[in-house]
Amino acid sequence: MTAEPLLRMTGISKSFLGVRVLHGVELDLRAGELHALVGENGAGKSTLMKVLAGVHRPDTGRIELAGQEVSFEHPVRAQRAGVATVFQEFNLLPERTVAQNVFLGRETRRRGLVDDRAMDRATAELLADLGLEGIAPWSKVRNLSVAEQQVVEIVKALSHDARVISMDEPTAALADHEVEVLYRIIGRLRERGVGILYVSHRLKEIFDLADTITVLKDGHLVDTVAAEETSPAELVRKMVGRPVSAVFPDHLEPHGEHVGEVRLAVSGGGNTQLDGIDLRVRGGEIVGLAGLQGSGRTEIAHALFGIDRFTRGEVRVDGERVEVRSPRQAVRAGLALVTEDRKAQGLSLNQSILANSRLVLDAVLPFGSRQRAQRVPGILSSLELVARGGHQQEVRYLSGGNQQKVVLAKWLATDPGVMVLDEPTRGIDVGAKQAVYTLIRELAAAGVAIVLISSELPELIGMSDRLVVLDDGRVAGELPGGSSEETVMALATGAPPERAHDDSAVADPRITAAAAQAPAPTDDSDNGNGGARPHHEEAAP
Repeated sequence: MTAEPLLRMTGISKSFLGVRVLHGVELDLRAGELHALVGENGAGKSTLMKVLAGVHRPDTGRIELAGQEVSFEHPVRAQRAGVATVFQEFNLLPERTVAQNVFLGRETRRRGLVDDRAMDRATAELLADLGLEGIAPWSKVRNLSVAEQQVVEIVKALSHDARVISMDEPTAALADHEVEVLYRIIGRLRERGVGILYVSHRLKEIFDLADTITVLKDGHLVDTVAAEETSPAELVRKMVGRPVSAVFPDHLEPHGEHVGEVRLAVSGGGNTQLDGIDLRVRGGEIVGLAGLQGSGRTEIAHALFGIDRFTRGEVRVDGERVEVRSPRQAVRAGLALVTEDRKAQGLSLNQSILANSRLVLDAVLPFGSRQRAQRVPGILSSLELVARGGHQQEVRYLSGGNQQKVVLAKWLATDPGVMVLDEPTRGIDVGAKQAVYTLIRELAAAGVAIVLISSELPELIGMSDRLVVLDDGRVAGELPGGSSEETVMALATGAPPERAHDDSAVADPRITAAAAQAPAPTDDSDNGNGGARPHHEEAAP
């Protein structure tokens, strides 16, 4: 990397309606460097990116590109200068081809007519440069996966000869193998000398990829540090103002009437994607489902909720056998499901906070819903959901953390006995995550049976009392809460039993001793289940 910065932002301040959201922020980005921008929601990350992209004009400050002062009154000006942004919400036309999207507004013409063949050839060359010959330039964007659509956005940026590319939560909706593809693309971009500004809540990604990390808090620059000179724990402390040890709350004293009772029991559950699933969860217990993408974690959630129901085996809720053929039946049986995609499956974005909180009550539990609905304002208050427009504010204007609180409120209003949480903290900041963790602990203490699904192993290990590890639609094994990431991954990847249960892989020797002394589980026991460079282990996100 060169000594002089490719991009320099100095003294950047920005206010909205008299509220200062950026306070004199400074940032340097060098050619071929990946500079990560981290902080809680509301820290100012997105605003700073939008200032760079020409979406917002700064109140004060200076932007220099390759040593020359620039001013971007419009995103087009930024693109023409070689500054591109890949936002979480893609800016693509689904009915047009990949090439047509790449050259949108700058179509190649021949004799006055759009030359699709020329654009296809140019797009194919750009894709080949990134090692992505598998995407056809003439494919309609609506037929592409989320990861492929993201590639189109990156190729579009390169077609503008981008020297700087900003990426906002680029892996939020990607599967594990798609993340690996993105890592390779980022490596190619860096080899070409492109400077990358990277925003993510996932600390593992930050330490896999970043050369430099800038921490923002409440619009202020907290620190800029070389990635190799800090740690995940130190970053969390700077982001939230408290040590990483405080991120996962302690167990609470149980007080619910159903604590200790088996509230969910699955015996021999199976369908086209699952086989022989045995699972028991007691009131007051948090059971984590671990495994790789496609191992069966989300499939179990969908089967329990009647989305892709079990066709074999038996499900009991609070001792009663239930036939769950639809989500409506699942709700009436006392189950709740927080889905992994809150915007597509959990919320009605154009409706208010209050209306969203009553969605399930009004649609599924009309009888007695009035009495339950009276609890909704209290539930929202207990979640510390603060919105400028009060409970009538439309959900689309909320941060990711507050949107997730609305999803949780919607289900808490149904007073569930079993709660399945699929990626409950995806795409929300560290502070909002801790609020969700605290709520999960409170629900467990009240006697709710919790099934927790997460792709973030530190989260799963830090929150679960037991871990059920899945591999290829089957239960690969069970581990105590607090087991090491190595032990979990050994089971999840089908490692030989001696490796999966190697005591040396367990971080805490007390866990090893407890496991060795524990009696074999019975039917009534708690155990009812058969391109990047490394920096640091990921801490609590």
